[in-house]
Amino acid sequence: MNIGKRIEEILRKQGKSASWLSNEIPCERTNVYNIFKRKSLDARLLMRISVILNHDFFKELSEEAFPPVK
Repeated sequence: MNIGKRIEEILRKQGKSASWLSNEIPCERTNVYNIFKRKSLDARLLMRISVILNHDFFKELSEEAFPPVK
């Protein structure tokens, strides 16, 4: 999973902009665009973004690494 692209996807799905996210983190808007390009993120930053977007990116990453057994 490309976590940056996934964050961008969820952000857009929620109808929010990169500017909005940059205000919430807080950081420069250009940093948010750089986040969208990353394949991995620091756990603390990912936690902050997960809380801000109310989306469990950690669960998605975990399920990708350890798919549920059927």
